[in-house]
Amino acid sequence: MNAKSSRAEGEHRIAVYPGSFDPVTFGHLDIIRRAAKQFDRLIVAVLNNTSKSPLFTVEERKGLLLEVTKDLPNVEIGSFRDLLVRYMRSQQAQVIVRGIRSVTDFEYELQMASTNRQLDEGIETIFMMTNPKYSYLSSSIVKEIAKFDGAVQDLVPPSVEAALRGKFGRSE
Repeated sequence: MNAKSSRAEGEHRIAVYPGSFDPVTFGHLDIIRRAAKQFDRLIVAVLNNTSKSPLFTVEERKGLLLEVTKDLPNVEIGSFRDLLVRYMRSQQAQVIVRGIRSVTDFEYELQMASTNRQLDEGIETIFMMTNPKYSYLSSSIVKEIAKFDGAVQDLVPPSVEAALRGKFGRSE
């Protein structure tokens, strides 16, 4: 019996992959594609973190995510600025998806998963190891390279590369 047939009729496994996605990278996209295979519905949720100064607005990040996930029918793009567990409840989601690149990531993510579990026992966190070819990749690195007109085509999808060029006043 597969997982879908063991659930009640009409019950869906909904997961949220939260992050800043400033900008979305091939590492993020790898996690999105793999997580989308595991859930009926995957919501990629852009965090509107008021303590940071992102390069892209929440709406721009959502637009880029919509563009790079348009071939994934069960992926939705959302945003939140409240506690993640509240957003999860509002979406009737049961699982948080987090990508792990390193031991350092794991330590931080374990703390966050434990905190979220304390806030809501009904929400689980799963960790997905990043593809080793993206283990060094972060949005911060991408922005730094793009800022100095470095090549980012192997790090981000073409639409994101174009958006980065636009932000830093570069043309093709």
